[in-house]
Amino acid sequence: MNCNQAIEYIHSLEKFGIKPGLERIKALCEVLGNPQNSLKFIHVAGTNGKGSTSTMISNILQKSGYNTGLFISPYVIDFRERIQYNGNMIEHSELAECVEKVKTASDKLADEGIYPTEFEAVTAAAFVYFAKKKCDFVVLEVGLGGKYDSTNIILAPYVSVLTSISLDHTNILGDTVEEIAAEKCGIIKFGGTTVAYPFQDEGAMKVIKETCTRMQNNLSVPDLSSVVLISESAEGSIAEYKDLEFSLSLTGNHMVYNACTAIEAVKSLSRFGIIINDEDIKNGLSASVMPARIEIMRNHPLVVLDGGHNEGCALALENYIRKFLADKRIIAVSSLMKDKDYETYIKIIAPYVSTFIATQAPVPRALEADKLAEYASEYCKNSNYVPNPHKAISAAFNIAEKDDVILVCGSFYLAGEIREDLLNF
Repeated sequence: MNCNQAIEYIHSLEKFGIKPGLERIKALCEVLGNPQNSLKFIHVAGTNGKGSTSTMISNILQKSGYNTGLFISPYVIDFRERIQYNGNMIEHSELAECVEKVKTASDKLADEGIYPTEFEAVTAAAFVYFAKKKCDFVVLEVGLGGKYDSTNIILAPYVSVLTSISLDHTNILGDTVEEIAAEKCGIIKFGGTTVAYPFQDEGAMKVIKETCTRMQNNLSVPDLSSVVLISESAEGSIAEYKDLEFSLSLTGNHMVYNACTAIEAVKSLSRFGIIINDEDIKNGLSASVMPARIEIMRNHPLVVLDGGHNEGCALALENYIRKFLADKRIIAVSSLMKDKDYETYIKIIAPYVSTFIATQAPVPRALEADKLAEYASEYCKNSNYVPNPHKAISAAFNIAEKDDVILVCGSFYLAGEIREDLLNF
């Protein structure tokens, strides 16, 4: 098996869909020798901010000298982004090796009528890889929910981290923020330490506090009175938290609060005698970059790429537009998924746009471009559609002048498809 064959095998498991529950991943990891039991984890759940917070924590640990694994999703350009070691994607040959082991184990389980899903197979492959690398720590991002997510097979983590919680995946996780928070809080293990993002919905925070009390967890929430925003621009921020000054190239106030959450997470390791110094924190945060998270791709025209798709992401993008792009003519190229709350996203973003070009990411779940354009026209009169994403980007550049903004937004699938185009225009 080579790398391409490994990825094809993983994607072939899409046919099994999303099936919450730990029975299959337990069986799979049992056949593999339970590699996850040899690892130390920082487990990260939430609706928004999981990837950036996980990346910040991972980078801080690396700067502190720890060999660190990072498991995140979705990927934007390369599947291997999902499994990283010390800031580098898993090698092609090692991905092939680990997935082959997972396939062998899965084939054995198939004889018993047990069929692991795509995400379960990726999770198991990551466990095999991180165990082989003998990671000092693994920063493990939840895929969906928490309680029944395949990552939740792990033993008690060193720290459980809850990022911003809001409505998403309501068809699976529940119709209210409280129900969704309860699912996310399923990662909290008895007697541990939990760190929570400071700006939580009131109902979500109530559930977090109640769960931590019931599970006898020490709950740490960043102290907002200790946060000072020193400066901010379209390219990033300089902030201070508890007298620790740091810089971020990730933009938006929410990223500053994600950073504070990451700081509290690594500081919580002191419970185990692990002391992370301020200089390593500063260096780790400044080194943190993420593709397609309000990412500046180029200037003149300014091109901004953002893959966020739900209401929380839209509100963060709206805040960015108001602060830094309010006097600019914005040309948006957008694709959204039909199974997401695209109506709310468009209501928030489209009113700021001068020209809205609807397109269609190359996945079955993508909303048809003409339907998206029709809906956007209620909020942006100059709305049209170009189904091919590459042609949609060309159309935006054809009408953009050097002081305009091209905003590519609404889907990581779209971001992955056209990011290379944006770099080469």
